[in-house]
Parts: sequence; structure tokens; C-alpha cells
Amino acid sequence: MKKLLLAIVAAVSFTMPMAAPVNAEPVKLNMPSTFPGSLIQLGQAGVRLQNNLNLISGGDIKVKFFEPKALVPPLEIFDAVANGSVDAGWSVSGYWGSKNSALNLFSAVPFGPAAGEYLAWMWHGGGEDLMNEIYNKNGLHSLACGVLAPEASGWFKKEIKSPEDLKGLKMRFFGLGAKVMQKLGVDTQLLAGGDIFPALERGTIDATEFSMPAIDQNLGFYNIAKHYYFPGWHQQSTIQELLLNKKKWDAMTEQQRELIKTACKANVAYQFSEGEAIQGKALAEMKAKGVNIHKWPPEMLAAYEKAWNEVAAEEAAKNPDFKKVWDSLQSFRKQYKIWSDLGYLQ
Repeated sequence: MKKLLLAIVAAVSFTMPMAAPVNAEPVKLNMPSTFPGSLIQLGQAGVRLQNNLNLISGGDIKVKFFEPKALVPPLEIFDAVANGSVDAGWSVSGYWGSKNSALNLFSAVPFGPAAGEYLAWMWHGGGEDLMNEIYNKNGLHSLACGVLAPEASGWFKKEIKSPEDLKGLKMRFFGLGAKVMQKLGVDTQLLAGGDIFPALERGTIDATEFSMPAIDQNLGFYNIAKHYYFPGWHQQSTIQELLLNKKKWDAMTEQQRELIKTACKANVAYQFSEGEAIQGKALAEMKAKGVNIHKWPPEMLAAYEKAWNEVAAEEAAKNPDFKKVWDSLQSFRKQYKIWSDLGYLQ
């Protein structure tokens, strides 16, 4: 009987397919960032992704985070990853809105979804697939790899009491929100995070928005502009991305790709929970230093929303990709509202 069992085991072992061999060559990803690695949330999340992937992959994936401008300028990461000059980038898709306006919709949407609803659409409502329909045409692949809680609406040197007070201001503004501000008479420009404080200090810009209180505090805007406005109607949540060269992504083993996807989902969870935990302290500290914290009155929010509805309609009419993504998001939000109206306190 013993000999028979040994023979069966040997026969089964011989006929079973061998496990796919692990790629002998580790995947190396040089990853320049739009944000400094020291910047809480935005940059630190990229450093954390690097460290976690290097650890959990057991050396099969080797990521190296590069500070802004160390390899390429922050706003040139799209082209550098697409042409293979670098393997990957740590950023947000809204920085590439000039390439295709639809890419704005995968980073932040004015009067758009909070983090839970946004991720639900990205991961379960087809959002990430639509994003990669656009990116793949440009030799890129992207993963949602971080998420921020609501942002502030902006820093102003003077109090804003009506839409008229916005006219003629020079302001740093991001993404689709910038188009809204332009409709209200604001001269907007997109600056990388590290360039904003000097521009405020020199008077090149009169106002700025950038991120949530803990991040804005880190960048020191409160030293120049004392009026801080909420809520961040233009970015109720913001998705960060790991942008990859498509050929590099396609050449990876299935195991390597799954490791990266899993690390990104862990990054999302950590970043969101951390972001929710640290804002109260930052606000209290800045208030103690003379910052005037304001909430937009209903008439201001109504002006922003009216302008946004016009922008959305115009962008959908101009760009079929924008319309396709916008229709998908709107359809998902309509269905989601049935649930949110019942499940959440209003």
C-alpha cells in the first residue's frame, strides 16, 4: 500500500502543471513626482508607495521616488512617461487637462463626489477603465493610487464678499475649477506646489488654492494671505495617480501588476484616513496665527455652481471624450443618490 501511494503521488506530481516562473529580472520604476516627498499627504503618499512596494515585492519591484525637477519638471511628467524617458510618475491626472480635458474628471470634479462615491465610480463604475481608454492611446497606463479628503476653497489677501470681488484677481487654480473662476472674471494660472509661495510673495498672483488645511499650512500660505475659504466646492475629493509607461506595464508579470494594484489600494486607505485625522489641528494652529476662516455664503456657492454647469456643458460639447466620461459619472451619481439619500444623514 505504501509503495502504491508513493507511485500515485509521483504520477500526480509529474502530470501537474508547473507554477509560472517568477520573472528573473526585477521591475525597476524610476518615478518622478509632481510633489515634494516631504509634503504631507501629497508627496509623502508617493514615498510611502515606493517603500511599501519595495518591501512587499521582496525585490521583484524596485521603485525609486524622485523629487520634482530631479529628473523632469513636475508639469512635464506626462510626456516623459509616455516617451519612456522615465518609467512612471506620481501625480494627478488634472495636471494633464491640456492634453485632453476629460482627464480632469479623474482627479477632481467641481460640486462632485466625495471620496467614497468617487472611488466607487472609479473602481466599480467604469471610471478607471475610461481613464485608461484615453491614457492607453498616449502610451500610458494609470492607477488610482491615493485620495484626498475635501480641499479648502482658497487663500485670499482680501475678504471676498460677492462675485464682483473676484473680478480681476490673479489666482493659482487647478483643473476644472480654474475654468469656473475664469467665467467669474479671475485670471487663473496653474503652478506646481513649490512655485506658489514665491508667486504670492512677489505679487505675481493675488490668491491661490492648493489643497487641504494640513498641506496648505505646510506650504506657509497663511503668512501672506489671511482669508481662508471653505468649502472646497471645486475639489470635494481628489484622486492621485500612479502613471506608468504602458509598454513597461504590459511587460510585467501578472503577479507584479497585482502587487502594484494592491499597494495602490492600501495607499488610498492610508492617505484618506490620515487626511481626515489631521485637518482640525492644522486649522486651530492657523487660526491662532491670525488666519480668518470663512464659509462661502449660499449666494457665492450658487454663483460657482451656475458657472460650473456652464463649463461642464461647454466641455462636453467640445470634446467627445469629456462627454463620454461626464455621462458615465452623471449616470453613476444618479444611481448612487438613491442609496446616499437613504443611507447617510443629510
